[in-house]
Amino acid sequence: MEFKVVPFTAQITRNDTTTTVAKQMQTIIDSNVSEGWEYLRMDSVQTSIAADSGCFGIGAKPGFVTTFNVLVFRK
Repeated sequence: MEFKVVPFTAQITRNDTTTTVAKQMQTIIDSNVSEGWEYLRMDSVQTSIAADSGCFGIGAKPGFVTTFNVLVFRK
C-alpha cells in the first residue's frame, strides 16, 4: 500500500466563506482521485521553527511553533 501526503492551505479573502475552502479542498481531492488515489483524511502537523540570532544579534527573531494541514491519500 502506498501513501501520499499533500499540503493544504486555503487561500481566501475576507469576503470568502467556508464554501471557498471546501471547493479548494475538493479540487485537490478530485485531482488525486483521478490519478487513482483514495482520500483518507486531513491531518495537522505541528512543527517548531528555530530562532534566528541575526548578525551580532541585530535582526534576531524568536522561534515559534506553527501548524500545517495535509491531505492524506492511499493507493
